[in-house]
Amino acid sequence: MLERLFPRRAPARKPLPQPNAQLALGALLVRVALANKQYLAAEVAQIDKTLAATFGLGPIEAAKLRAECEALERDAPGTPEFTRILREEIAYEDRKTLGHAMWAVAMADGHRDEDEEVQLLAIETALGLSNEDIAAARKNALGQL
Repeated sequence: MLERLFPRRAPARKPLPQPNAQLALGALLVRVALANKQYLAAEVAQIDKTLAATFGLGPIEAAKLRAECEALERDAPGTPEFTRILREEIAYEDRKTLGHAMWAVAMADGHRDEDEEVQLLAIETALGLSNEDIAAARKNALGQL
């Protein structure tokens, strides 16, 4: 009865942070992992490892950044905004490395998934990677299965 008189209100959401290169990369890594509608522990661990290595973070800081990226990925605009930020802030050679890192997330569970591969191709293309570099990242990732 009290519930009807005093209904609970959903807590107000915190405003989303303005995306920067760290958040954009993390959100794209999460997006790749979620492409097949599964978010496995191996993928989460690979995202944390990638964020830690890319930005010189410790494990706790990388996990906190990933958590923020998960919220951003869930509520933020689409892939083009994230890839635009990365194209503007990160040199081509480093974007190639990010392509390899995204493949590592997609392959973290040890299985190929068409939805993840489609998502990866869209992201790599939007990052401005050449067809040759996209093919090399894919070949490298699939060769490690």
